[in-house]
Amino acid sequence: MHDPKPIAGDMPDDKPENRPTGGAIRRFLAWFFSYRSPWMWGAIAIAAFVIGILFWGGFNWAMEATNQEAFCVSCHEMKDNVFVEYRKTVHYSNRTGVRASCPDCHVPKEWGHKVVRKIQASNELLHKALGTIDTTEKFNAHRLEMSKSVWRAMKTTDSRECRNCHKFDFMDLSVQEPRSSKMHETALNAGKTCIDCHQGIAHKLPPRAVESYQDMLANIDKVGPVQKLIDFLQGADVEKAKAAR
Repeated sequence: MHDPKPIAGDMPDDKPENRPTGGAIRRFLAWFFSYRSPWMWGAIAIAAFVIGILFWGGFNWAMEATNQEAFCVSCHEMKDNVFVEYRKTVHYSNRTGVRASCPDCHVPKEWGHKVVRKIQASNELLHKALGTIDTTEKFNAHRLEMSKSVWRAMKTTDSRECRNCHKFDFMDLSVQEPRSSKMHETALNAGKTCIDCHQGIAHKLPPRAVESYQDMLANIDKVGPVQKLIDFLQGADVEKAKAAR
């Protein structure tokens, strides 16, 4: 005959005061992290809130950091080519001291459109790594292709970034030079947009720029599915651009 097993609490070491404190801590943690504990869900909510703030703050910090002229010219492809050209224009230096820098002309102000543009810029980082335009000769060889891409983006968005500063609605044509006044009035009546006349306002034009611009207009709707998606996300109005060719 075997002796019956002792009942919990009968043994001296099993008394509450003799139990190791680690067991109580483990039981508390097991309860705290159980799905039935309101404390756990509260802790998760607070942690998610803090992480969300950190992520959102970091994301916006990165957006703003990459939206500065200093960032744009941090690579020699921009600094040694288009930035040199831009510094000789009225957008860089003028009598009023009001400047339009790289992001003012090439990055939308609206948050959604800005995010799309930043995603597009990942392609530019790829070509930076590939060395596609890492010399002046390579840059000039691709200048026409890059120009047509920018022209099309501006044309299909009604020169949105230009109109952050220049709007037909607020132009006083009576105080402009006669030639400028006439051209602006003609453009307004014809549904034209800034880029139709000002392709070389800040950068050197590629060879055969006039013919190339007309070719871009003639094929403005002949793009692939990726570009069509970008047009949609950027709020581009291709049909309006076609009508105002």
